[in-house]
Amino acid sequence: MNTPLHSRALLRHIRFDEVLVLQGTPLMGALFSIGTINRSNLETLLVFLIGSLLLVAHVFTLNDWADIAHGLKAPDPLVSSVRLFWFSVFLLIAGLLVFALINSRVVVLGAIVALLGFFYSHPKLNFKGTPIASSLPHLLGGIFHFLLGYAVFMSIDQRGVFIALFFALTFAAGHLNHEVRDFELDQKTNARTNAVAFGKRATFIAGLILFTFAYLCLFLLGWFRFVPRPLSIFAAVFYPLHLYWSLRALRGRLQPDIVDRFQVRYRTLYAVIGIGMLCFLFYK
Repeated sequence: MNTPLHSRALLRHIRFDEVLVLQGTPLMGALFSIGTINRSNLETLLVFLIGSLLLVAHVFTLNDWADIAHGLKAPDPLVSSVRLFWFSVFLLIAGLLVFALINSRVVVLGAIVALLGFFYSHPKLNFKGTPIASSLPHLLGGIFHFLLGYAVFMSIDQRGVFIALFFALTFAAGHLNHEVRDFELDQKTNARTNAVAFGKRATFIAGLILFTFAYLCLFLLGWFRFVPRPLSIFAAVFYPLHLYWSLRALRGRLQPDIVDRFQVRYRTLYAVIGIGMLCFLFYK
């Protein structure tokens, strides 16, 4: 029987805070391609954001369903596994139908993002619990998630792919740091993450290498004017600070509280980069 209590339990699996945070990449993609700011484009952008929220909510609910099916999470006493699965499917279908109001490119890219989430989460495929393979959906997902927004107003071109690479490298690097932070919990639940398989230090250093390439990518994007040139200065100034904080985290033996603090710091840098992108795009 469906009751308000059961409905609220279903909605809790969406993880609204994380869903909202992950709108940054596709929103940036849309803003890089929007061109003229007018009422029609803003209405299209609003429709896109509704579809994007539904798509990412699908990814998180499918991930929760897979964790329960795989025994990594305790079953929800208020929501059956079957109901959670079909709720996730409903969110996906609703998101793709919203995208269909925009254009077919967005529908195809949305389906690709959902497919990558399926490969990552599904217990039979278990990319999530397979070292190295677990990072591939994040790297590819970062590319397609940016292009999802970019395709709202423009066809996919070289510029879009190059900018998407910056977001993809950042997304994959951040995921490795997330695994380092959750090392103890994943070890207890026998989750085979990169950090569990290769160790926290090696995984953190791999994330730092990806972050290094992300800053280099941003510098080159600005230098060759794929993005506003001042963003090259952001990359050159922020990377040494990011590197310093990374070395401090390594000296602190990557304790969870230290990694948490490190994540807050570098996310602040990226927030400033995002604000800078918006300012340079629209206030030339």
